[in-house]
Amino acid sequence: MIDFWQHIYSKFDPVAFHLGVIGVHWYGIMYATALILAIYIAYYINNKYKILDKKTLDDYVWWVEIGIILGARVGYFVFYDIHKSYYLTHPWQMFNPFMDGVFIGLSGFSYHGAVIGFIIATILFAKKRQISFWKLVDLATISIPFAYTFGRIGNFINKELVGRVTEVPWGIYVGDSLRHPSQLYEAFLEGIVLGIILFWYKKRQK
Repeated sequence: MIDFWQHIYSKFDPVAFHLGVIGVHWYGIMYATALILAIYIAYYINNKYKILDKKTLDDYVWWVEIGIILGARVGYFVFYDIHKSYYLTHPWQMFNPFMDGVFIGLSGFSYHGAVIGFIIATILFAKKRQISFWKLVDLATISIPFAYTFGRIGNFINKELVGRVTEVPWGIYVGDSLRHPSQLYEAFLEGIVLGIILFWYKKRQK
């Protein structure tokens, strides 16, 4: 069992299923799940505490989803891609899912870019609707952690953000190195644990 876990990357197919010639990856499914779950939790919290009217929340969701996706994608090229100068001078290529006529999808999203995109979208929406920025952020902060869990699982599936070299028995082989599954640590601590803390705190504060 331990051997299977340590070599899971060599046994796991990152493609969940195919739609014709297009492969639907688990990575994309996890990120879509995270976005949908965050929206669901936001509506649940808003219905319970009456933070925004429904129409305003409907519009805000669209603003932040666009901000997050654009920010995450652009941030990937700014922070991580070695060909950033090309993409910054050809920004439309960041959203081109084809390479040499072959569909490859859109792989590569940055957490830092997503945060920046979220903040910019929230500031613009707050100014446009004359709503407190902090009221919007208060709602979003409670809605994100549980959903964030799936984002980090997506990182794990996609072999991104691997941990340091280790000798612990639950480490995962990435190439020839046994490494901490740091993405799963973050999924648990920054997702589930933080989510529970914030839900607990919200019940005791206005």
